[in-house]
Amino acid sequence: MTVVHDPDDARIRYRQLTALLAAGLEVTYAAPFEASHRRPPEGVTAVDLPRAAGRQRFTAISAARRLLHRIGPEHDLALLHDPELLLAVPGLDRRTSPRVVWDVHEDTAAALRMKSWLPRPVRPLTGAAVRAAERWAERRCSLLLAEEGYQDRFRRPHAVVPNSVPVPDEKPPPPGAERVVYLGRITRARGALEMIELGRRLAPEVRLELIGPADGDVAGPIAHAHTEGWIEHHGFVPNRQALALLPGALAGLALLHDEPNYAVSRPTKVMEYMACGVPVVTTPNAAAADLVGRYHSGTVVPFGDVGAAETAIRTLRADRERRERLGASGWSAALADLDWRTDGRQFAELIRAWSLGEQTVPQ
Repeated sequence: MTVVHDPDDARIRYRQLTALLAAGLEVTYAAPFEASHRRPPEGVTAVDLPRAAGRQRFTAISAARRLLHRIGPEHDLALLHDPELLLAVPGLDRRTSPRVVWDVHEDTAAALRMKSWLPRPVRPLTGAAVRAAERWAERRCSLLLAEEGYQDRFRRPHAVVPNSVPVPDEKPPPPGAERVVYLGRITRARGALEMIELGRRLAPEVRLELIGPADGDVAGPIAHAHTEGWIEHHGFVPNRQALALLPGALAGLALLHDEPNYAVSRPTKVMEYMACGVPVVTTPNAAAADLVGRYHSGTVVPFGDVGAAETAIRTLRADRERRERLGASGWSAALADLDWRTDGRQFAELIRAWSLGEQTVPQ
């Protein structure tokens, strides 16, 4: 169940849901299909919910709460993907309700400090409320963490299903020299303005392709840059089709700002670039820099330094041997350590065990 994420969210739709169906589990998928203009995937019982966006969340959360209380007893387990949905849990009859699992995708308190729709004066109070909610959820729900680093926020150890990615068995084509890619939601904090300037500097020799939806406050500048020919903005593309646009690129960008929410979470885009044999150019957020440094899969540039990013890309473009070495190293590492096929099977086994009422102990 989600009211915040796009129903085609990569972790939910293309990883977790696919793993559950492959394991033979019956799944009801409650999400904002109509509001997001998405068709439900095959193989599930789909239930449409309103979408929670900005400050307009009450209607969606209320609808989710009614749905959970109405159909929850028909299910063995309810997997919630939004912290807002914890508000739907109180009042469930423990004798008849399903086991409730909260999939912790991010550091919610840190993420809220980055939301433009949340007034700055209330952000510290909201963060404190989130921490209190997390302590309550730890007592009432089972927790599933997307990162080992999230353990420090909780008092007890919890199961971790890493946010890994599908990795092709066959070695991808070598990096080319004509285009640079970015995959994911486009926001200020994820380097939208820096990428616009970078595209301006690289054009027309190198094409910068942005694959993903742009937040409202950067949508105008992105559209202008696209019109000027500095970037090519594909907009939202379903994950599987988006991944097909990555192989053969000169580099993949992860120019995230220095934000607490990015320090611990491994950027999925970095792992996706590696899985597709594309060298990474990233800012020095700890998790991203660790992936690049440990696996020799790219270059780290300073926060907000467009010149350094440009130099890194032009250096890769001039050195075919180096970019092919970085791309091959990234793919090999992803295949060995970051493959969702392995983590997905473990995820489905854990959900099956929890559905049967087993008390698993995180390893």
